[in-house]
Amino acid sequence: MTKFAQHHVVIPVTVLEELDKMKRLPNDLGKNSRAVFRLLDSLPSIGKGDLHRGVHLESGTTVRIQLEMKMDSSTELSLAVNDNRILMTALYLHEKGEKVIFVSKDFAARIKAEALGLKAQDYENLKYAFETIYKGIKRIETTKQEIDLFYKDSTLVLPGVTCHPNEYLVMTSPENSSAVGKYDLQNQMVQPLLKTPHLWGIKPRNVEQRCAVDLLMRDDIKLVTLIGQAGTGKTLLALACGLRKVFDENLYSRILVSRPVIPLGRDIGYLPGTKEEKLFNWMQPIYDNLEFLCESHGHHSDETLQWVMESKKIEMEAVTYIRGRSLPKMYIIVDEAQNLTPHEVKTIISRAGEGTKVILTGDPTQIDNPYLDKDSNGLTFAIGKFSSYKIYGHVYLEKTERSELAALAAEIL
Repeated sequence: MTKFAQHHVVIPVTVLEELDKMKRLPNDLGKNSRAVFRLLDSLPSIGKGDLHRGVHLESGTTVRIQLEMKMDSSTELSLAVNDNRILMTALYLHEKGEKVIFVSKDFAARIKAEALGLKAQDYENLKYAFETIYKGIKRIETTKQEIDLFYKDSTLVLPGVTCHPNEYLVMTSPENSSAVGKYDLQNQMVQPLLKTPHLWGIKPRNVEQRCAVDLLMRDDIKLVTLIGQAGTGKTLLALACGLRKVFDENLYSRILVSRPVIPLGRDIGYLPGTKEEKLFNWMQPIYDNLEFLCESHGHHSDETLQWVMESKKIEMEAVTYIRGRSLPKMYIIVDEAQNLTPHEVKTIISRAGEGTKVILTGDPTQIDNPYLDKDSNGLTFAIGKFSSYKIYGHVYLEKTERSELAALAAEIL
């Protein structure tokens, strides 16, 4: 409510009544509703005025509670429904001559508002447009001479080319020569990729995967996001680089893998057993990738997998249980991060202790959380917020490498 600079923010009393019913709930709804009341209670002390006439804040925002609403409605909207009472409050102000914009995350409420002749908007503060999101890879055309110079000197200055920190440049020339490099913001030049190490029997299959592996293997980059459709290798590459860093290089103490516990389709209900037994089914995609990597790594895949699991260097955890933990010197992979809210992503990243690397993977076009979309989810939000920082890197993976069938399904279905 404080994010609308130079605007009058009006909160219908019906909203407060709904929050009042939720404040005793022992979940996030209860916690957030209590936070709203604490904020409202503190506004008069940090601004001027009261909540009846309006509290004036330094940003130019005025916040007030609206008690009156339009009661003699000629519409068919029942006032027994709280959403309709909120709409009638907006309509009351509109008919008084106020310029009213109805702001809501509720699709149905916005449609009804527009049907009443009100201007309606979604809440945009926690959104970044997925269609125009930073891709992490830029393709530019240059001369063969510059590409040869890049191979010779292992550096290249490209005047007039603006890049994000750690953005990858795929350079091509009319003579069909090409090179791939990473932009170094500090020195303002293009540098070559790291030599691809042995990654437990797998290797990058395309330019995007090479760039992703380069980000995952760089120890100075503490946050990496990988997005792409099914089969592009996001989770597999993150896990393979994690195994390399933990088991071969001993740089991190453990790999922590987490996924949001949100079902696809109809849920099967409660699962019996301990936390580990419950998580086993949710983490099955991770076990599948581990099994594949162990098969690729050596002949005795079952023994290798057993050795990896018994080492206690891989930990599976539900996102729910990460809050409150401090996680130093760990390699954290959060899979299916598109199902997290921006607040949940903040909670996870802020757990990272000294020497920890965090990798967020997912596909914002495949969201199972009913309250999020491709623009408002935590993964897209993190990309938008971190893109200008040198400890962050991102790659958008477009080419499916799982199988010919998976690639065709991703394209035509």
